[in-house]
Amino acid sequence: MKITAVNASPRPAGNTAELIQAALDGAASAGAETVYYDLYRQPKFTGCISCFGCKLEPNEGKCICHDGLYPILEDIRTSDAVILGSPNYLSEPTAGFRALFERLVFQNLTYRREETRYNAPKTPVLFIMTSNASDEYYDDLGYTKMIERYRSTLTNFVGETEVMICGNTLQVKDYSRFNWTMFDIPGKQERHENVFPEEKKQAYALGVQLAEKCRAAEE
Repeated sequence: MKITAVNASPRPAGNTAELIQAALDGAASAGAETVYYDLYRQPKFTGCISCFGCKLEPNEGKCICHDGLYPILEDIRTSDAVILGSPNYLSEPTAGFRALFERLVFQNLTYRREETRYNAPKTPVLFIMTSNASDEYYDDLGYTKMIERYRSTLTNFVGETEVMICGNTLQVKDYSRFNWTMFDIPGKQERHENVFPEEKKQAYALGVQLAEKCRAAEE
């Protein structure tokens, strides 16, 4: 049982990375082999270049663009489940995540009425999103619809996708360096100390659940 995780945040030790690692730790505790990538530490990569190589034999369903995303896509192809994490940047996941998302989804799209995707069986996904904005504003800001769009596409072309949202995160350790007057800085710091550890426990539990789902599918 193998689970591959990708941190699509440019910060290798930020909130997103911590939650992904907690989920991986949970999966490992349930017997999974785990693979972890920091997307922004990969060699140069791009989004889909529309070469359609993944639509031709012998590479149907397999991206043939050999760049920094290639080994990640190969590990995902041989995994029983996937964990993807990204912060919310300007109402979307990061540009790096978008590149991975394009390549991951498009390689599975057949353009055939008989069977719409190449990957069978599907690979379950845990999608973790962090954001500076509090969860309570997600509906008003349009984030809820955005996340549902990604969840739906991942479910249709990769596998059943569960979403974990972590809002109102601590963006920097020292807010005194910046003239940011719109934030309740003491409140953010208190939340990071008291609530974020509980969210890491939630991520751990979701990792356990993901591994158990994979094991059940094998039995």
